[in-house]
Amino acid sequence: MKILPSCACLSMALLLCGCNPLMRASWYTLETSVTGPASINVTRAQVDAVPYPQILVTTAVSEGVMAMPRRRGDLEFWVASGKQVLMMRNGLVVRTVGLGVSLDGTRFSGESPFKRGLQHLPDGYASTRWIDLYDGNRIGLAVNSRFSPHGIEILRILDKDYALLRIDEQVDVPTLNFRATNRYWIDPLDGFIWRSEQHLTPRLVLKIVQLRPDRGAVR
Repeated sequence: MKILPSCACLSMALLLCGCNPLMRASWYTLETSVTGPASINVTRAQVDAVPYPQILVTTAVSEGVMAMPRRRGDLEFWVASGKQVLMMRNGLVVRTVGLGVSLDGTRFSGESPFKRGLQHLPDGYASTRWIDLYDGNRIGLAVNSRFSPHGIEILRILDKDYALLRIDEQVDVPTLNFRATNRYWIDPLDGFIWRSEQHLTPRLVLKIVQLRPDRGAVR
């Protein structure tokens, strides 16, 4: 799998260093908080003032806004002024930089269920993907997953309520003896993932909310 070198990822983050006070301040907690994420009160006006798609990302110790200055095909590059980078495909995080234990790559054998659209998956649909971890240079770890729908839930994002279909993904990484549940809240019509909780590694869990979405990749 071709991946972008870390130095190139970080150089894109520099594009946003001075773009907006919201971007600069929100990721400050990522570098300083050790007891838990400091909640950020993001407003619609603040989001609209930044000329990029934006997401709110929460980790175990931080919370902040990231923006997407670039897309290459279906690969999205989300960056923050603190040089953190997420790469996503169809709502799934496939690589991280600057967030502690790094996810160095993700690949599927055959069609990704996220590209197909989670709204099209039957209950119990099984899939396998392989991940590379920078921690210990672990390459090609199998992630076995099974998807199940859990009905419509109302989620409020900024100043608007959304009726979204929740899809749970039970993940199992036998090599690491690791099991977890990822959750995705999707538009039931086109499968766009508005919110997700993704266990990328045993030590890295991200909660992601679309604040200003780019709907170019919906199915």
